[in-house]
Amino acid sequence: MPAVRSSDEMQNIQRTVKHSLKAGIKKGWSGFIWMLQILVPISFLTALLEYSGWLYKIDFLLRPGMNLLDLPPVAALPLIVGMLTGIYGCIAVMAMLPLTIVQMTLVANFVLISHNLIQEGVIQGKSGLNPVRATLVRLTASIVTVKAISFFLKPDSAGPAPIGASVAAHPQLLIILKSWFVAMLHLSFKIFVIIMVLMIILETMKSFNLIPHIVKILTPLLKTMGLDQKVGILWMTATVFGVAYGGAVIVEEAKEGNLTARELERLHFSIGINHSMVEDPALFLPLGLSAFWLWVPRLITAIIAVRLYDLYYKIKEMYKSPKSVVSPKK
Repeated sequence: MPAVRSSDEMQNIQRTVKHSLKAGIKKGWSGFIWMLQILVPISFLTALLEYSGWLYKIDFLLRPGMNLLDLPPVAALPLIVGMLTGIYGCIAVMAMLPLTIVQMTLVANFVLISHNLIQEGVIQGKSGLNPVRATLVRLTASIVTVKAISFFLKPDSAGPAPIGASVAAHPQLLIILKSWFVAMLHLSFKIFVIIMVLMIILETMKSFNLIPHIVKILTPLLKTMGLDQKVGILWMTATVFGVAYGGAVIVEEAKEGNLTARELERLHFSIGINHSMVEDPALFLPLGLSAFWLWVPRLITAIIAVRLYDLYYKIKEMYKSPKSVVSPKK
């Protein structure tokens, strides 16, 4: 009898694994096709813009803001695209521009924190944090993180070659289009493999209900980050799947009213800076960026942000003037 029960359990496990594999491949393929719809047209247009030299003609408009981030003016385009769309759009643009590894690392960190700001700001607004405040926190965290990384990596912010050199290097449009096509094939294949592997792993974790157990294991980390175990599932959802993908879970939990406004705000400060920790940084790896600088800095920034949030409220409560009791005149 125990042997039969063991056999049934093995069959259940096999079915679960097969289901996870199919679901992971289906979601991975869907995500890859969705990514191509962004990657291909944006990277193509960027290649044409870079070839035309138009980006270099507006240096004087972009230089002040980019100087603040120790980046060349041309880096403004992947930043803007990333902030308005997401990681894929940023990568599509960045892959076509003459940026160094250090410069791409700075752009990647900025966009890893501040991407898809409109959609994710709305989601955060519906689940406990004012969307304007959420966006300002993320932009500030991006600037501070990039400046901190820049202090250690010392980027060359002189920027790309001038317009004349750029055009001379690509005398024919056919050459630049051929280079773009080969680069996109190479990058798309790497991203395809990464997305497929990650989606299969994530679906397996969901099927075997591993996320709650992982949250228990990560309780010390949650405490280090200044978060309560009550927000563990929400934190894990955003950390693994991102604010956009995990938004439904976060919004529904916020509606239950089991968390205080302060707990929700603390959570949003953390996940706004440090979310989608599995997939998003990995997408930059095919560009040759260091895993350390893709994962560690914003984790540290999220911890500091929550601690500063707590400190702000402690000071605010400390300096609240108590209502003075006026004794009646005799």
